[in-house]
Amino acid sequence: MMFQKEKSQFLGKKDKSVKGNIDKDILKIVELINNKNNYYTTSSCSGRIIVYEKKRKKQDTNFLYVTHEKAGFNIKDIKNIKGNDIWLRQEGFILHVCCKTIKDAEKLLNLVMKAGLKRSGIISLKKKKKNMIEIIGTETMDTIIMDNGKFLASDEYLNILIREANKKMLRNSEKIIKLYDILKGL
Repeated sequence: MMFQKEKSQFLGKKDKSVKGNIDKDILKIVELINNKNNYYTTSSCSGRIIVYEKKRKKQDTNFLYVTHEKAGFNIKDIKNIKGNDIWLRQEGFILHVCCKTIKDAEKLLNLVMKAGLKRSGIISLKKKKKNMIEIIGTETMDTIIMDNGKFLASDEYLNILIREANKKMLRNSEKIIKLYDILKGL
């Protein structure tokens, strides 16, 4: 009974993410999980491509470009960026799922492993509290493109990086679809 109350309270809260809503590419999985009695999602992201200025403190990071879809920028856009240490990053999807019991967590994790998501795991086990699973897509890329205000890569290489980031986002989307199909058996 306590789990259902916590689930109801959590899912009734306002979305506090910067974006303010669930990414469309992962929404079906979030809804599927949240409609199961013994599970609910606490956070999600469908994956993203970002250009950011890295600062000494993580909380000071300056996000210059963020998309949860294929990158819509080109070399001219990147060359107009002002800053010191600029990075290009592509991240896979991520889900945090609260499970009613350890057995439920194990069941979910076994299904996730069938989807080939080998970086996923149980991140919290507590008998009377939360049993949390983290599901992480494996498509990632992170590289510096500007150091102390100087571009480190040629236009050709920057084009390759953008193309690769977009390819990884496509594979990420395919893995989301595969995970959804497997989680129907939950």
